[in-house]
Amino acid sequence: MKLFLIFISAAIVNNFVLSYFLGICPFVGVSKKVSSAVSMGMAVTFVMTITAAVTWLIYHLILVPFNVVILEYVSFILVIASLVQLVEMFIRKISKPLYDTLGIYLPLITTNCAILGLALFAVLREYGFIESIVYGIGAGVGFTLALVIMAGIREELELANVPKHFQGAGITMIVAGSLALAFMGFAGLISI
Repeated sequence: MKLFLIFISAAIVNNFVLSYFLGICPFVGVSKKVSSAVSMGMAVTFVMTITAAVTWLIYHLILVPFNVVILEYVSFILVIASLVQLVEMFIRKISKPLYDTLGIYLPLITTNCAILGLALFAVLREYGFIESIVYGIGAGVGFTLALVIMAGIREELELANVPKHFQGAGITMIVAGSLALAFMGFAGLISI
């Protein structure tokens, strides 16, 4: 039951994009088409899940026993950068069109503060190994959910009669704010 609550908390209640406002750059940049949003969401979910596992191992098996917790940020950033490079090489090899679609946003996963936030939050919340992995999956699913919802709305807005002054970035920010308000309605329900 606790694992389910951790998953729901990370995916919906404490959504990294819509509650903590982490990972906004790919949220706005890749959310123009649902297909690219799903692909980016899957890549971020994969990186978040593996990051949660690897950073837990590094923190608990290396940093704490050797009393070098001060290297937490550096080691976590190195892990994230390495994982993103692997994902980028994999996507380039498997699907060149997808690689071209994601463009600059794929390497930006490295600097995505949502992924670093995931690693740091898992340590702060003192999750165990399995709990960290579930937290990573939940956070990735929540990130994907936010991207896909935003992309779906933006695709519909292309067909809508949006006033001239709100077209482009203006309506995107209004939609993002409205989504954040909607997700804030879940705040306080579950916080694990």
